[in-house]
Amino acid sequence: MVRVTLSGPELQGLVVQDPAASVRLLLPSPGAGELVMPSWNGNEFLLPDGRRPAIRTLTPRRVDGETLELDVEVVIHGGGVASEWAEAGEPGDPAAVSGPGRGYAVDVDAPAFLLAGDETALPAISQLLEVLPPETPVQVHIEVAHPDARLPLPEHPSATVAWWDLPPGASSGDALVSAVRGAVVLPGTRAWAAGEAAAVQRIRRHLFEDRGLPRSQASVRGYWKRGRSGDDDDGT
Repeated sequence: MVRVTLSGPELQGLVVQDPAASVRLLLPSPGAGELVMPSWNGNEFLLPDGRRPAIRTLTPRRVDGETLELDVEVVIHGGGVASEWAEAGEPGDPAAVSGPGRGYAVDVDAPAFLLAGDETALPAISQLLEVLPPETPVQVHIEVAHPDARLPLPEHPSATVAWWDLPPGASSGDALVSAVRGAVVLPGTRAWAAGEAAAVQRIRRHLFEDRGLPRSQASVRGYWKRGRSGDDDDGT
């Protein structure tokens, strides 16, 4: 995971009120050093030459309205526009930001919380641990493809954190789905889950159909889709 700080007067007025929100990052196209702003054709953003721009959706980890800074965290995974941009980035490199997108409205009266995600959900899970009521029990389940992804999380006095290693050859999300299926979910628990799209769909079905959790008590979001680049998907 690489944390990138964006700064500039253009961030004036950017306010993120809820945790686990999103911003969209426009990056230079692969092989291009300059940032070219796309135009909206009524259906999608396109560059002047007709190509789709490199847009990625990320969690705004920190927003400072005084210094006009925005921190985002990018999973380094050996390929991909955002991963390569974060690894090769230098001070002064250009990017553009839009947002924020909707975050998670915390129910402070909830009796318990269940948080589940993979590496891409670590920034959002960290934000949630920082704001959830300290006296409320929180279960955290995180799937990692490699032990190096077990990063320090903010302390929460009532949280239990379980890290789950994805077995070699397993599909992304298998370990996370298994963890959620085995979790003890008390009545009234609020659930938040994010990660690979197909995996969180399985989690969504399990929570709603197998456990009968009301939809109003769960937020389940696909942050990425296996085999598809980030600008083809709405979540990260």
